[in-house]
Amino acid sequence: MTSAGLPVTFDVTDTPGIPFTRLFKVELRKAFDTRAGRWLVGVTAGIALVADLIIAIVLAAKDENLAYGDLVAGAAFVCSVLLPVLGIMLVTSEWSQRTAMTTFSLEPRRMRIVMAKMLAGVALTAFVIAFALVVGVLCNLLYVAFGGSLDWTFGWSGFFAFIATQTMAMLGGFALACLLLNTPAAIVVFFVYKWVLPGLFAIGAALMAWFNDLVDWIDFQSAQNRLFDGGLTSTEWGQLVVSGVIWLVVPLVIGLWRIQRAEVK
Repeated sequence: MTSAGLPVTFDVTDTPGIPFTRLFKVELRKAFDTRAGRWLVGVTAGIALVADLIIAIVLAAKDENLAYGDLVAGAAFVCSVLLPVLGIMLVTSEWSQRTAMTTFSLEPRRMRIVMAKMLAGVALTAFVIAFALVVGVLCNLLYVAFGGSLDWTFGWSGFFAFIATQTMAMLGGFALACLLLNTPAAIVVFFVYKWVLPGLFAIGAALMAWFNDLVDWIDFQSAQNRLFDGGLTSTEWGQLVVSGVIWLVVPLVIGLWRIQRAEVK
């Protein structure tokens, strides 16, 4: 108390804010701090390794040709299934484990927390991509050991497509997590979007001529898969951008708006 009997105000106006690099490191560490996070990253890497080993052994036994790009594609398929779950858990763990109140109390600027989580997801995606590329090298050498011929065919277009599709897969899960803020709901919705929706699109395109003209502009999965073919036309790039805005940008923007205004309990 002061001499006038008034309480002393604790002035923190000159206290520097938390650096963004520290937020990023904390969010990256939090991805491994939980048992679920460690298992998810480990299972993703392990299944990618097993998938490539099976491909190399089976094709060597059948005396069929195998290129490095085939092994990377096998790892890419596995990673694209599990990486979105990683993106989802980066966001929803705050709400399911009730740590959001502590996190947003220490750093009230919520968007900085979300951006740090997104960057942590991209960093983990880069780790998984690098691991898949190394696994592809080892399995290609294993294929030679089983009697196959060495083929390093991959190409820059395949490399770019691999990086782009894995990153967008993780960001797709991240966007749905921001939108729903619930782990089971986000996982279910993502897998419906990834596995069920393309089939419904195909059925609709086969039954309705007007929808057949529209489907390429709203089917984000097919638009991404065309990246592996290389040499996209201007129309195909436009379809990738438009479908990406629908399924990636719009849910993310709405989700960020919701996080900014959500009541923390």
